[in-house]
Amino acid sequence: MRLKEFKKKSIISKENNMGTLTNNYIFKALENYPYDLEEVMEALNYALSADDKDTMALTLMGRVYAEKLYKYEEAVVYFKQALAENIYAFEVYTPYINTLLWNEDFKEAEEFIDFGLTVKGSDKAVLYLKKANLYEQLRDYEKALSFIKLAKEYTFNSDFMVDVTLEKDRIKGKMPESKKSKAAKKTSKSKKVKNNLKKL
Repeated sequence: MRLKEFKKKSIISKENNMGTLTNNYIFKALENYPYDLEEVMEALNYALSADDKDTMALTLMGRVYAEKLYKYEEAVVYFKQALAENIYAFEVYTPYINTLLWNEDFKEAEEFIDFGLTVKGSDKAVLYLKKANLYEQLRDYEKALSFIKLAKEYTFNSDFMVDVTLEKDRIKGKMPESKKSKAAKKTSKSKKVKNNLKKL
């Protein structure tokens, strides 16, 4: 009985040490990204050698391939592997969606965003903003603005609200003049209704 307990404790201790080692490599990679890619890759390779299922290490590796090497297909493989390990690995969501958009995989991007919106704890504001970016790329600016509105509703910090507003301004700037005028009238009408309701 004692031998079994000793073996069990040894395994737990080994797993904890491996986890600490992996985290140390990940912190090193995070510290050096994106300035020293050689150090980043070395740290990530060590991290994945220690634990090839670590979602943060897989995500960072995917980001290197997507953001620095522009190898989108390879990046997607890492992101999918991380999501297969843990669908609640929220660090994967944004870089994965970005990569799908850069690679013009619009259908896959929309499907993943829609799925992400159903996951408890996911950042709904970011996901709605990404959906706005998707429709911006598809040049459906009115639809993009409708998702900007939803992104605002789910934003609960001022810094991100500034980002959403900047995205909104950029999208509105791409609209034909006739549609801009129509969108402005809609906004004006909505504000008037709100003001009238306040008076009541």
